[in-house]
Amino acid sequence: MSTRTTPTAPEAPADPAGRSWLREHSELGVSLLLVVIGVLVLTDALTMPLDLAQRGPVGPRTVPLVVGTGLLVTAALLAVDVLRGGRGEAGTGEDIDLAEPADRRTVLLLAGVFLGNAVLIEPLGFPVSGALLFWGSAYALGSRHPRRDPLIAGVLSLATFHVFNNLLGVPLPGGPLMGVL
Repeated sequence: MSTRTTPTAPEAPADPAGRSWLREHSELGVSLLLVVIGVLVLTDALTMPLDLAQRGPVGPRTVPLVVGTGLLVTAALLAVDVLRGGRGEAGTGEDIDLAEPADRRTVLLLAGVFLGNAVLIEPLGFPVSGALLFWGSAYALGSRHPRRDPLIAGVLSLATFHVFNNLLGVPLPGGPLMGVL
C-alpha cells in the first residue's frame, strides 16, 4: 500500500508586523496626511472669530472651508483607490536619475537658508532677509555669479515687499529700512 503525497507550495516566510501590506499600501500615508491637514484647516476656519462687519455671503471662512473639505474628499478618494489596488507611477522624467543618491548638501543648504530667513526676518526686515533668502537659494541650487545674484536677489526682494506691503495690503516687517521704503 503506497501513500501518495501531494506536493505543497513552499510557505512564505511569516511577516508578523504586516510590513508587506504596508509597503503595498504606502500611499495611505499620503491620504492620512491629507486628512490631518484637512481637519486642521477646517478646525481653524470654524474657530475663526468673525467681526460683525465681515459677515456676508462670502466671508473669511469660505475659502478655508472649501479647501479643508476638498482635502478631506481627496484623502477619501485616494484611500479608496489605494485599497482597490491603485498605485502611483514612479517618476520617469528624463531629468530624474533614480539610481543617484539624494544631494544632501543642496537640501541642507536650502534648509539652512530658510531657517536663517525665519530667524532674520524680524530683526532685519523682509527686504534684507528676503534678499538673503533669494541669494542663498540661488547659491544652494548651483548659481555662481557673485555680481549678478545679489543684485537680482535684492530686486526680487524689494519687488516682493512692495507688492505684498503696498499693493495687497499684507504687512511685512520692514526692519531698519522701514523709513526708507
